[in-house]
Amino acid sequence: MILYAVQTTAFFVFCKVFNRQTFGIMSTESLEKPPLWFWIVGIIALLWNAMGVMAYLQQAFMIEETLMTLSEPERVVLEARPAWATAAFALAVWGGFLGCIALLLRKKWARPILLISLFGILVQMFHSFFIGKNLEVYGPGEISMPILIILIGVGLVIFARISTKKLWLR
Repeated sequence: MILYAVQTTAFFVFCKVFNRQTFGIMSTESLEKPPLWFWIVGIIALLWNAMGVMAYLQQAFMIEETLMTLSEPERVVLEARPAWATAAFALAVWGGFLGCIALLLRKKWARPILLISLFGILVQMFHSFFIGKNLEVYGPGEISMPILIILIGVGLVIFARISTKKLWLR
């Protein structure tokens, strides 16, 4: 009888620790194994956002000599950028980077972080398109990169939502 009690207790501990099904009752914490493409998308997204972080750091810590190598209109655009637009840039790239790390760690909080990042992207692009003179300085041909950034931001939020629904994130 004591042996049976020990075995039953050990079984329940095993099920709790390893998140297994016990007597047909599925734990709400159980996870599905994500497919290979989940990891590929997550790693590519992390690398994309790492490039965004590098671009932000280059711009935020640009020294005077580097600033002087830019053309006059480019320099004016950078110097006239308000602090809130720079903060939106920081929010976009750091939120995206952290959100992608959360995706790879399979955490549910990836989605709200990626939503915050998307908000930062939209605020930054609003400034670039409607307030700043970016289109005048860089020309209409340079609009493809901001559109790509917005699409990737939206795509990552959708990816996190789908991953949560498929129980790939906890």
